[in-house]
Amino acid sequence: MLRKAVLEDVDALVSLENHCFVSDRLARRNFRYMLTRANASVLVDVDGDRMRAYVLLLYSNACSMARLYSIAVDPGFSGQGLGSALIEAAEREALEHDCVSMRLEIRKDNAASLALFARHGYRQFTEVLRYYEDQMDALRFEKHLVPQSRPELRKVPFYRQTLDFTCGPSSLMMAMKTLDPDLELSRKLELRIWREATTVFMTSGHGGCGPYGLALSAWRRGFELAIHVNDDGVFLGDSVRSAEKKEVMRLVQEDFLDELAELPIPIEHGALDVGDLQAKFDAGGMLLVLISSYAIYRERFPHWVVVTGFDERFIYIHDPLVQYEKGEALADSLHMPVPRRLFQRMVRYGKAGQKAVLVLRRRAHAGD
Repeated sequence: MLRKAVLEDVDALVSLENHCFVSDRLARRNFRYMLTRANASVLVDVDGDRMRAYVLLLYSNACSMARLYSIAVDPGFSGQGLGSALIEAAEREALEHDCVSMRLEIRKDNAASLALFARHGYRQFTEVLRYYEDQMDALRFEKHLVPQSRPELRKVPFYRQTLDFTCGPSSLMMAMKTLDPDLELSRKLELRIWREATTVFMTSGHGGCGPYGLALSAWRRGFELAIHVNDDGVFLGDSVRSAEKKEVMRLVQEDFLDELAELPIPIEHGALDVGDLQAKFDAGGMLLVLISSYAIYRERFPHWVVVTGFDERFIYIHDPLVQYEKGEALADSLHMPVPRRLFQRMVRYGKAGQKAVLVLRRRAHAGD
């Protein structure tokens, strides 16, 4: 019998896990968390008092993508089609959670699992070296659960931010690399752009990057661009309470604006709706968008992402933040499908609802 797991299943889940795997095992606390607090589904197959198999799915708070995090079948019941039944049940469960795609990782040496998921229509899209505890590589797979929803996404190289406050530089680097394949992405460049564009202060700790500093960094590297903002206030100023910090941020922004005034970089005032964003994207622009992270991470901090595509239902983004400590994989941040209506609510930050979009293009002559 296939059903959703309950907290009373933890002992059986741990026993099955230990019986099926010798490394990379989920512990008791992992299963308890998945069943009580995580945005997850755990399905189990039981035969009387015996748990024969389980599958664990994770969901994103903001995007319509599921991750098949773990699947296990008791070796004593192999060859009975339990793996296929779990995959099909997991796909139905993901669709009930409004997910349009499923992603997962498989050990490179696990021939049986590779063949099983291939039969179910999963296609490899990347490889991760030394992913598992024993340093075995992982192959990452994806399946679109609603085939007609699969869009033509722009090939945007991914760069993961290495610090909590470098989402802006990391998103900018992805956009620039798309337009200029010869650009080398490195942590040195990430930090250099942050030094150029930082607001000095933001929330607690180091400052983030606003649209004006990031625009100047892009211009210096040979890109033309337009800045779209909806007000003239100090960007990210709502993130600090200290009057002294606010004044420093105001002076930094004033300095950025003085420099921008000497350059052919238009600053357009007014909010862009989803249709406007898609028109600029379809015209070849790379879009950096400032969002409030609450919809994704349930924490209120300003966050930059880069847009990779559109379809009738979703906007797709690369999110430079990958929270490995919370069970995320790098694949979870690639081409994240965000419903259009939700995206429209996300593209604002702070009490003032500040909005910012940078539209980048490659200059015909970098030295102009």
